[in-house]
Amino acid sequence: MSTDTDSEWTGEAVRDLHADLVELYEPIERDPEGAETDAAPDDEAGEHGTTADARGVEQLLTTILSQNVADQNTRRAADSLFATYDDYRAIEDAPIAELAETIRVAGLPETKAERIQRSLAAIREETGGAYSLAFLDALPTSEAKSWLTNIKGIGPKTASVVLNFHFGKPTMAVDTHVERVSKRFGLVPESASNQRAHDVLDEVIPDD
Repeated sequence: MSTDTDSEWTGEAVRDLHADLVELYEPIERDPEGAETDAAPDDEAGEHGTTADARGVEQLLTTILSQNVADQNTRRAADSLFATYDDYRAIEDAPIAELAETIRVAGLPETKAERIQRSLAAIREETGGAYSLAFLDALPTSEAKSWLTNIKGIGPKTASVVLNFHFGKPTMAVDTHVERVSKRFGLVPESASNQRAHDVLDEVIPDD
């Protein structure tokens, strides 16, 4: 992505900042055996029984459910969604009121139900009938993000979660906490919108 970042930070300066923060604050140790992961190995089913090829879609729907809600309610809504419907076509074709009731615990149920069905329709139309986001893997990060954010209701944070956590693409999901800290360090202009914060951080933070 090539943008005018309005930031004086360079990749090397960001690396130095990272090193300073690691020195000041003890890094969190994660147990690779017990840690939760966002995607299962390719030969195993996903958390809700989805295949390897469909787990990107599961990630997208779960991230939509997570918008502006606590993690535990996201998990409850996702469990309810995938227990109620047998496949993605059933979710897309469900009456909107029924789908909204199924995910009500996630908050804004009607809005999120519409976003879910709109996303599934866009994926099916793009792939010629398959519910898979595998095609995004071959795209540059900026193009993959643009495809996702062209779906009404999918913002840069939701797109970045899917692209980074599922595909391992070099993009950062900027929530309110990341945005606040980034502005405090001067990585992002104080007046920047959340969209602008995503663009700036994607530009100035090295891929490694």
